[in-house]
Amino acid sequence: MFPAHFDYVRPATVEEAVKLLAKHGDDAKLLTGGHSLIPAMKLRLARPQVVVDIGRIANLSYIRETGGAIAIGAMTTHADIEASKTLRDKSPLLAETASHIGDAQVRNKGTIGGSLVHADPAADYPASILALDAEIDVVGPRGKRTIKAVDFFVDLLQSAVAADEIVTEIRVPATAKTVAYVKTEQKASGFALAGAAVVIGPGGVRVGITGVAATAYRAAGVEKALAGQTSLTPDLIARASAQAAAGVDALGDIHASPEFRAHLAQVNTRRAIEKALTRA
Repeated sequence: MFPAHFDYVRPATVEEAVKLLAKHGDDAKLLTGGHSLIPAMKLRLARPQVVVDIGRIANLSYIRETGGAIAIGAMTTHADIEASKTLRDKSPLLAETASHIGDAQVRNKGTIGGSLVHADPAADYPASILALDAEIDVVGPRGKRTIKAVDFFVDLLQSAVAADEIVTEIRVPATAKTVAYVKTEQKASGFALAGAAVVIGPGGVRVGITGVAATAYRAAGVEKALAGQTSLTPDLIARASAQAAAGVDALGDIHASPEFRAHLAQVNTRRAIEKALTRA
């Protein structure tokens, strides 16, 4: 099926893109890697009158150290994140997570900014972004602001980014290598039925879960059960991981029941913690 008629514009700068979004309002949609928008347009689930392609804004694709953190441009591809020596050496969770996304074609074209804004409840990055306690910069007609990861994912396919704003940068902290991402995927699509991202550091254990609920979330019950523990024994890990879906309304569909998704969250959280500990 073909998309409905639309105008195509390709701004050269973020400022120009923001002006175009302000001008066209709800009639405009941003195009980054295109893996979400283009299929929706072909099915006519999305019918923008103007497509604003920001995929070639040169200064939005980078990975660099800055102020003790790793800054990633929003248009950086999954493949570049997976291959980044800086990330593998300084903050390896995102590189590991990127390797789980789709296939080579998807990773070579898809971008981290587009994935985060789309806020798919089964996407891989959200779990790791939450576990890393990342920060996301956005720019709009009201200027620049920073959104913390815990505030970023609002609802099903809805992020905290306003319709006239553009994600420009994601910052993650430098970490030890005691991190891991483990997921059970839907085999045809590669999306997560349940994925768990874990960061173990001096401040304790942080756990992000994706694929289970309408939005990715921090597994507060797991983190609380492990807080202050100096020895993460197999029994303690198992008991804590049992809280991975506590208080969460798990999704159910043809691929997995709510009960099965909750069970997978528990299993993958335990596996991710155990895997991270082997890297200490």
